[in-house]
Amino acid sequence: MARNTRQIVVAVSVVLVGLVLAGSAYALGRTSGEPLNAMPSAPPVEEVPAGEPPAEELTPVSPKAVPSAGSGAFTTASGQGPRFGTRGRYVRYVVQVEVGSGVEPAAFAAAVDETLSHALGWTAAGRWSFQRFSTGPTELTILLASAVTTQRLCDSQGLLTRGETSCRVGRNAVINLKRWQLAVPWYSGKLREYQHMVVNHEVGHFIGFGHVLCPGNGQLAPVMQRQTYGMQGCTTNSWPYPRGTELWSGPPAPK
Repeated sequence: MARNTRQIVVAVSVVLVGLVLAGSAYALGRTSGEPLNAMPSAPPVEEVPAGEPPAEELTPVSPKAVPSAGSGAFTTASGQGPRFGTRGRYVRYVVQVEVGSGVEPAAFAAAVDETLSHALGWTAAGRWSFQRFSTGPTELTILLASAVTTQRLCDSQGLLTRGETSCRVGRNAVINLKRWQLAVPWYSGKLREYQHMVVNHEVGHFIGFGHVLCPGNGQLAPVMQRQTYGMQGCTTNSWPYPRGTELWSGPPAPK
């Protein structure tokens, strides 16, 4: 009986998450990667050595274990990474994690580095290259922020997230901690794939891409599709270049 009860609770939780996201998709038609006004002031940064990245942990996290709010200050992942890609626009980026998120900066930085270095990622066509720094000038900041802080950073610029989704605002790619740890029901059992997708999606906004729609039932979803809201008949896909050097896309989404 206890086991059946737990199964029912898990099933109900998945349905509720799906309903919340579906409702957000209907209500938040203007969510995009484009800022509407001037950038907010940069969040406070606490420089702390991050140490060696721990082993990647992809065991599903209980929703109760994901804090909805952090301190509002961010820790920068220390160190400098290798350059990913040798041609095209050179993007220097920094990785920061909100204090109180429960995620180590080194672990998040390692995950971001893995995404941006992937052969099917944004470097595939030789149009962009990326390198992570912890000091000095950078163009792009990739933030892991709690739902409350994500809402503050994104919604203040007209990007309505309701604390449920991620966004790109100016030079900031804001990754929602809730989605990073829990993904969405249609990515069930594929948490790491969802994490790759959301980083590629927000970085894609930064380098100039807008939202697109599913190109057809049963086809791969473009990485710039709003996959967090639903699949529109497509199948999940984390990569901008899933078939080599041809960018996989779809019809432009209405703004």
